[in-house]
Amino acid sequence: MFDNIRSDFRAHGRDWGAQGFWVMIVYRFGQWRYKVRPQLLRRLCSLTYKILFKLVQIITGIELPCEAIVGRNFVIDHFGGIIVSGYARFGDNCRIRNGVVVGLRRIEEPSAPVIGNNVDIGAGAKLLGPIRIGDNSVIGANAVVLVDVPENSIAIGVPAIIKPRRSSSLDLHDH
Repeated sequence: MFDNIRSDFRAHGRDWGAQGFWVMIVYRFGQWRYKVRPQLLRRLCSLTYKILFKLVQIITGIELPCEAIVGRNFVIDHFGGIIVSGYARFGDNCRIRNGVVVGLRRIEEPSAPVIGNNVDIGAGAKLLGPIRIGDNSVIGANAVVLVDVPENSIAIGVPAIIKPRRSSSLDLHDH
């Protein structure tokens, strides 16, 4: 747990005031508590987690349940209006911003997006349902993504249109 928290601290720019970092501390504690023995102590840790989860949710406007799977260097860039389903999975080096929802498309279908490594999710984006977001992809601000996004792609618009990402050298020559 403490190695993950140190890594989260570095990922959030070593800023103790970063509300995304506060959320990650509670998230890591929530996952760690499952390993606590004996059962009575684990129940006490679970109660503590539930109180901390609700407190950080109220203060930051971020809901990241410990049932979600989050990789290393997960960064919550801005606070407020962020909701992540407990069914969601994130790879390493992902970044999300304010107003992002990663969740269920239909309540009767309990499955949420699986997000690869190095994925950058813009402010206000909505990723819904049993979709996969490939490695090195970018989800544009306010995009609504309801379909799979291949590796090295960008998803923009409502509903999202998927396009291959251009390399940075191409971006410089196209202007």
